[in-house]
Amino acid sequence: MHRHLTLAENLTAERSQAAARRPSKAAAEAAIRTLIAYAGDDPDREGLKGTPERVARSFDEFYGGYFEDPVAILQRTFEEIEGYDELVLLKDIPFVSHCEHHLAPIIGRAHVGYLPRSRVVGISKLARVVEVYARRMQIQEKMTAQIANTIQQVLDPLGVGVVIEAEHHCMTTRGVNKPGVAMTTSTLLGSFRDNPETRREFQRLIGR
Repeated sequence: MHRHLTLAENLTAERSQAAARRPSKAAAEAAIRTLIAYAGDDPDREGLKGTPERVARSFDEFYGGYFEDPVAILQRTFEEIEGYDELVLLKDIPFVSHCEHHLAPIIGRAHVGYLPRSRVVGISKLARVVEVYARRMQIQEKMTAQIANTIQQVLDPLGVGVVIEAEHHCMTTRGVNKPGVAMTTSTLLGSFRDNPETRREFQRLIGR
């Protein structure tokens, strides 16, 4: 029988594959020059000469999540919690991601909560996990599930709840052109799914 890979092993393999298929910076800049020409402009004119290099650098920032390890971020936990067993919630975490269909921005906020079993993690680590998955080419539904599943598997809490609210520029600035429309997705695991009281408390605290 084949052994199923752990989350950490899967993520390590994904990072290795991303590094292996990554072209050189020069190749990326050449591709950006081609796109500028495709748009109808001259990549050699003064205002655009430095654009390929700047866009390549912006890609390093926008999509740096492919080369970060969300499991490692959550590894340092604290067990001296004096028996605390109530909801831990970090809400209104701002993020910027990019739609995998058009590379248009997805701008929104995430609410992340969990019910600790025996240990907690520093709250900044929850925000960093959101950031790792946001800095990839994404769809919101997948990103919501990735954040929740990673926290559940690494921290082993009694339950996890993740709600994301975001505006997708692939529909607000192009296509149907409907500005001001926000999309909401949620993933509820463990007690957040099975216990109505826990679910209601989470929804109340995030203002839903």
